[in-house]
Amino acid sequence: MTLPANGDRAALAPKSVSGDRLCRLVGERTGDTDLAHDARVVSQVLPFKVSSYVVDELIDWDLAPNDPIYRLTFPHRDMLDIEHFELVEEAVLAGDKEGIRQAVTKVQYALNPHPSNQLSMNVPQDEELDAWGLQHKYPETLLVFPRQGQTCHSYCGYCFRWAQFVERPELKQAVPAPETMTNYISRHPEITDVLLTGGDPLVMRTDLLASYLEPLLEPGREHVETIRIGTKALSFWPYRLLAGPEADSLLRLLERLTAAGKHVAMMLHLSHPTELKTDAVKAALSRLASTGAVLRAQAPVVRHVNDDPHTWAELWQAEVRNGVVPYYMFVERDTGARRYYGMPLATATEIYRGALQRVSGLGRTARGPVMSATPGKVAIDGVVELDRGPAFALRMLQARRPEMVGRPFFAAYDPHAQWWDELRPYGTRDREFFGADVEVDAR
Repeated sequence: MTLPANGDRAALAPKSVSGDRLCRLVGERTGDTDLAHDARVVSQVLPFKVSSYVVDELIDWDLAPNDPIYRLTFPHRDMLDIEHFELVEEAVLAGDKEGIRQAVTKVQYALNPHPSNQLSMNVPQDEELDAWGLQHKYPETLLVFPRQGQTCHSYCGYCFRWAQFVERPELKQAVPAPETMTNYISRHPEITDVLLTGGDPLVMRTDLLASYLEPLLEPGREHVETIRIGTKALSFWPYRLLAGPEADSLLRLLERLTAAGKHVAMMLHLSHPTELKTDAVKAALSRLASTGAVLRAQAPVVRHVNDDPHTWAELWQAEVRNGVVPYYMFVERDTGARRYYGMPLATATEIYRGALQRVSGLGRTARGPVMSATPGKVAIDGVVELDRGPAFALRMLQARRPEMVGRPFFAAYDPHAQWWDELRPYGTRDREFFGADVEVDAR
């Protein structure tokens, strides 16, 4: 394992490729000028940035563009509808900056930048506090978007928070300082879990990260029992945990939190077993576990990257070997490049079931497939045969209305449905889960 140059800057900021440089890299590494052209067009709309670690350590360029990590991080023309692609392409070829801006704006808003009513239903409406950059969807859990953490070492093409990374300030959620978070928490004693998200909080300097986390140890905030940190750094830049004083100070921060009695959960975004194969990531996971933090892993099941049960079984087994608890298999949300990555719920269910059959009980802790939809986290438990035909058996793992959690219900089976909004109640008893304006399936 070769570490980067010593120093905080090396640990925090890898060399990353973005914009036109990224497009040139596509052509250079694949020898395909069409791929490079398509990347240039798509990257006007959706954010793309790739770290040197991903380029040099994770992608098998002999397989590109069909390498799964390439598919995870690099642009493809099928990420956009044909109409949208051609609209942006025309402006790019004309070199018309204003035309590009107008075309990109039109396409970005058509891609449902904030799915599942995040802005209208999750952002607290507090007259005494500007809560933009907080989300409080479930009573016990508060999501915090630190301003300094709203980027990543690399971008996943399927990221449902892609709108955080484009040049459109009105779409970006961020709290300017920790006081926004702490003031809100002090007024809401029902909050037991605080989740720092983004972006990626581990792009932040440790002292900035500490300014958000250490106030949770102060008197009056004992009701906050769990601190979660969502990150992809272990996959895209493990040196954040390995190189220089910044890495060491991060580990000491986590140790202080666990020693104070907080449950610290590192929510690792792991999409493919390749991400766990380097010496660097194994060493980073070991260091992270030494702090007393619990390591959990989650990712969506998506086409082109991990759309088969063997891949998921291998991923869960590798997670268990490295001390990581498989937590969620999500469904790709109805936003961004969903047309490229999404798949029918029926297919996702078969992949999940096939993966379970290939692992031991310790690998079966991953819940899925799960839709993080407007009413809550909806698990698809399988397809069942009922009196009027097949149905999806569903269950709320989490819900805006807590009384719905854990109750089984059914949706009419639809082999083409990819998201919650495409499902219909199987019977009248299921209607309360979908809303009064959703009709019961008439078949």
